[in-house]
Amino acid sequence: MLYTREVPYVYPRDSIYYFNRRIPKDLQRHYRCDRIIVWLHTKSPHAAKTKSVTLATQLDEEWFTLRWRQKDNPLRRLLGDEEYEPSNAPFISKAKNIYLDSKRESRPLTFSQAVERTVSNLMNAVGDKPIDRYSRRDANLLRDNLFERGLGKSSVKRMFGTLAALLNFVAREQGLSDIKTFSGIYLGDSDPDADSRRQPIALNGIRSVQRQCEELNDEGRWLIALISDSGMRLSEAVGIHKDDVVLDHEFPHIILKPHPWRRLKTRGSERFLPLVGSAWWAAERAIQSSTTNFLFPRYCNEIECKSNSASAALNKWLSPRVPKGCVIHSFRHSFRDRLRAAKCPQEITDRLGGWSVGGIGQSYSSGYPIEVLSKWMNEAML
Repeated sequence: MLYTREVPYVYPRDSIYYFNRRIPKDLQRHYRCDRIIVWLHTKSPHAAKTKSVTLATQLDEEWFTLRWRQKDNPLRRLLGDEEYEPSNAPFISKAKNIYLDSKRESRPLTFSQAVERTVSNLMNAVGDKPIDRYSRRDANLLRDNLFERGLGKSSVKRMFGTLAALLNFVAREQGLSDIKTFSGIYLGDSDPDADSRRQPIALNGIRSVQRQCEELNDEGRWLIALISDSGMRLSEAVGIHKDDVVLDHEFPHIILKPHPWRRLKTRGSERFLPLVGSAWWAAERAIQSSTTNFLFPRYCNEIECKSNSASAALNKWLSPRVPKGCVIHSFRHSFRDRLRAAKCPQEITDRLGGWSVGGIGQSYSSGYPIEVLSKWMNEAML
C-alpha cells in the first residue's frame, strides 16, 4: 500500500480514495482495530489530500489527549468528561446487529436496509466506536458529511431518527443510560424544497390523469387510479391482497389491514375504504388481470412490498402530467381537500384517510357503517 508526500495516509482503490493510518501500539487498547480506514467519497487527489489532512489532524489531537489522560496527571481529577475511559457499551457495528435481530422480523426489508445504510454512513464519517462514546462533534460531522453528499434535509432527519432509535433501544437492552448524542441535531432553519413537495392536485388535473390511466389501462395506471380516488398511501395500495378487496357487495370496498409483507403506518390506518369512481374501476381491472394473490404483483409478493420502486416508476410517469411539486402522495392531500369541500365531518374524513382521530372517545367502538362511509366517498369523489 503506497502513499505519497503529496497525499499522506491516502491510497486509491478502484479510483476511489481511502484514508488509512495505523494506530500507535500504546493506544490500540482504546480501539477495536489496529488501523483507521475511512472512505473519503472522492476520486480527486486534491480533495483526498484536504480530507486526509483534516482527519490526520483530528487523530493527532485525539491521540495527544489519550496519552495525556493515561499519565498520572494531577489535573486529571478535575476533568468532568471521561470520554476516553474504557467503555463496556457495544460498538455501533455490534449494536446494529442487536437492533436488527430484535426488530427485523416484524418489519419490511426497507427497514433493515435503512438501518444498514445509516450505520454505514456513521462509521464512514467518524468510525466504529462504543455507542456511548460518540460525541456531539461526531454527530455534527456526520450531518455535514451527509449534506456535502447532496442529501436533502428530510433524508438526513430520517437517518438521525434511525440512529436515535437504534441507540436508545440498545442502551435499554444493555442497561445503559439513554444516549442523546444524535437527538435534536440542528439541520438548518428551513428546507428550501419544502414548498415544492407534495402539493395537492387540482380536481381537473386529477380527472386528466384518470382519463390517461384508463387509456393506457396497465398495472401502473391501475395503481395510480386506485390511489387517486381513495386517498390511500402508496404502500397501502401496493400491498393489497386479493382477499382484501370486496367487489360483490352493495358497497364495494377494500379492507385495509396489516400483513407480513406490508405493515400499516399507524393503528388508525386499519380501516374499511369504499371503492368509488376510478378507484373502483382500477380495483376491478387489477383483480381480473393479476395471476397471483396480489393486486399489483409487479410490486408485491409474500416476502416484500416494493413501494419505493413503485414510487420511482409512478412519479416518473406522473411528473409531466401534474403541476410542479406534485407527486403520487399529492393525491392523498387532494383526497382530504375533496372531502373537506363536500363538508364531510372531520371524524369521518380521518377514518377514511387513516389519519389519527382526536379525542379518546373516538377510539372506541367499531367505527362508522360501510354505507355511511360510502355515502361520503360518493359525494366527495364523484
